Amino acid sequence: MGIAEDIKQETFKSEYAKAIINIIFSSAWLQQQHLQLFKSNGLTTPQYNILRILRGQHPKPATVNLLIERMLDKSSNASRIVDKLEQKGLVKRSQCKNDRRAVDVYITDVGLRLLKEMDVRMDEWENTNNKLSEKEADTLNTLLDKLRS
Repeated sequence: MGIAEDIKQETFKSEYAKAIINIIFSSAWLQQQHLQLFKSNGLTTPQYNILRILRGQHPKPATVNLLIERMLDKSSNASRIVDKLEQKGLVKRSQCKNDRRAVDVYITDVGLRLLKEMDVRMDEWENTNNKLSEKEADTLNTLLDKLRS
């Protein structure tokens, strides 16, 4: 089904306007799909994003500022998300050795194990929902990068 059928709109101001609406609609669809995957593990999308960033940093720590820089959703409150993850035992904090005003954030072994389990489910989801060839995905990435440049 195309965007016109999905949102019950026959005409668009332009193909560019249609593309923007399609991107927004598709983004919301992807977010809903991810939400269902993360929900079963008691995570939100921003929490999962922070855990992935911390895994990429592991074993080095990350500061909250680094997390903010690298987060997909820049409007998320990284400090609050780290608080929630710490309560779940998925991350830990310690005072930065180089700057006592800063806090280092580390992913815990529990957090690493959870991500490893989730990787399997994410791979299954991607394989099930993979409707694009590698070349098409590459083209899509190029076009989206161009749109944001």
